[in-house]
Amino acid sequence: MRILLVESYFSGSHRSWAEGYATHSEHDVRLITHPGEWWKWRMQGSAVTLASALGSLDDWKPDLVVVSDMIDLAQYRFFARQILGDIPCVLYFHESQMTYPMTPGVDPDLSYPMTNWTSALAADVVLFNSGYHLEVFFEALPRLLKNFPDLTHEHLIDEVVSRGGVLPVGVDLDWIEKRPRGEGPPRVLWNHRWDHDKDPETFVAAVQTLIHSGTEFDLVLLGWRPPQTPTALSRVREIAGERIIHDQEVTIESYRDLITSCDVVVSTALQEFFGISVVDVALAECRPVLPNRLSYPWLIDERWHSDVLYESGGLVDALRTALSDPVSPPGLSESMTRFSWTHMGPEYDRRFASIAADWPGNSAGYHQYSS
Repeated sequence: MRILLVESYFSGSHRSWAEGYATHSEHDVRLITHPGEWWKWRMQGSAVTLASALGSLDDWKPDLVVVSDMIDLAQYRFFARQILGDIPCVLYFHESQMTYPMTPGVDPDLSYPMTNWTSALAADVVLFNSGYHLEVFFEALPRLLKNFPDLTHEHLIDEVVSRGGVLPVGVDLDWIEKRPRGEGPPRVLWNHRWDHDKDPETFVAAVQTLIHSGTEFDLVLLGWRPPQTPTALSRVREIAGERIIHDQEVTIESYRDLITSCDVVVSTALQEFFGISVVDVALAECRPVLPNRLSYPWLIDERWHSDVLYESGGLVDALRTALSDPVSPPGLSESMTRFSWTHMGPEYDRRFASIAADWPGNSAGYHQYSS
């Protein structure tokens, strides 16, 4: 089967997802992409330019198109109609603007969650990267639509719900090698963006409390940081000093070396729809310390909730417990393999082949294709 994958924000986890599926699929998967920057402009303008890029396919015609969320899909289907014709279109939500925490001091702009909504309306199948994401998206829709004066779309929500489903992100996990714990203080890893939606301020406050109480540990500080150093990052540098083993963005190779040297990974996120930054580190037997909210209760099997999830206000105690016994709970590491592309690649193939086979316009028997 021939699958066109359209990614308007081709960097970071979006790029890893797109390339990962193309590499692990048995189908003929081709990518059309834009660079991963200027996300607002991608949502506003990429439909036109990504549709124009279809000319590069020459005579190759897809049986199904998969489009990532950072695009106006209704516009894209219109501008691409002469080339794509009537084939099924799958919308895949990595994230959405429905519940994204607002940047402090910035007024809400409903145009972006509305683009998510009209894109979902324009899709034949709507897939989310986690069960949590699916739930909060459809819970937020009525609240969004009530902002408008009349002729709202609330009567259409159930129709879109019926086309919704969950398809977790595939993650490249083949490179991870288990390693014995090193000597010296346990290492605490922060591998998230230094941005407001990851709440680094709460992490830094916990670090300060633990240092003042005499708790021994070192820090590995990774993750994207903006050009102007965030206040939280400046503070942790002052507070932790020589405890900081590493403090910068790194290549993927260096990232892999560093995370396998750590013992505890912590999150204070206010927004997380899946949690790739936890999956690979947990597989490397780093003990997670995660808030009991967002996608984490979905990502972590219930049998380990009491070991790795903390309630609001409980970060310091959870970190202190983890540092006193920096060993991942038995079985947690192995459970992360269910997100490996080794497992998810065939699942994606089966799901997309089934969608194409059930499409009303299918007269060629797409379900018979294996490559």
